[in-house]
Amino acid sequence: MFNRIIGATLVVLFIAAEALAAPTDEVKKVVDEVVRIVSDKGLKKDNLKRRQALKKSISTVFDYSEMAKRSLGKNWNQRTPAEKKQFTDLFASLLENSYASKIESYNDERIIYLKENLDGDHAEVKSKVMTAKRDEFTIDYRLINQNGKWLVYDVVIEGISLVSNYRTQFNKIISASGYNELLKKLQNKSEELKAN
Repeated sequence: MFNRIIGATLVVLFIAAEALAAPTDEVKKVVDEVVRIVSDKGLKKDNLKRRQALKKSISTVFDYSEMAKRSLGKNWNQRTPAEKKQFTDLFASLLENSYASKIESYNDERIIYLKENLDGDHAEVKSKVMTAKRDEFTIDYRLINQNGKWLVYDVVIEGISLVSNYRTQFNKIISASGYNELLKKLQNKSEELKAN
């Protein structure tokens, strides 16, 4: 009886471990899909279709709500639920368009996954990108486990946190000109990136 209970417990643990993919696997799956999209000769001719495919792929691993909250920092709690949603939507659009426009310049770089650090519901996937000219730079993905799925809430490029960088910029704008000015700037920047 005891052996059956142990056996059943191990099976459940194995199934649970299989269901929750490792953070590196989640990141790699999306990065591989993004590389496939930008390398697709058919999509190179159709900018709109390529950009839509990139946004769809990126949105499967980015936790825009968590990123928006962390980027707005102390100002997040002062927002109403409607303002939080509006900000999150604008922030997601900005990130999607910014990330997509940068990734479209991909040119056979090699991505190497170095290591994964787990700390409860948080993880960090460390990677480096090697260019054809043998230059290299680091990209680290910070993830949070949301309902059994690992989602990115920050990207650190060469030691610079995307979220911290945005938070600094957003705080400056809010302090100098107010929250509504920040919304205006986000809308304008998002439109500008969409046009590229």
